[in-house]
Amino acid sequence: MKMIIAILRDEDVDVIVQALTAEDFRVTRVASTGGFFRKGSTTLLLGVESDRVDAGIEVIRKNLPPNPTGEKRVTVFVVPIDRFEQI
Repeated sequence: MKMIIAILRDEDVDVIVQALTAEDFRVTRVASTGGFFRKGSTTLLLGVESDRVDAGIEVIRKNLPPNPTGEKRVTVFVVPIDRFEQI
């Protein structure tokens, strides 16, 4: 199992969350600020099976609104998960 951590600008989040949930990804949304974009941002947490990591990242990539400036809009981390429980 892996954890996809995606840090996005606030204005891009709704479209991405809708696209991820439409593809059966479960998403936790956390408000965050500063660091990478120095603006209001949102961190998305997705617990996924290892074989779905690339599909999750592709959903994010395909559903980002066009950016004519070429500026990077999402920072993604993929972290291994040793243990997962829902209590």
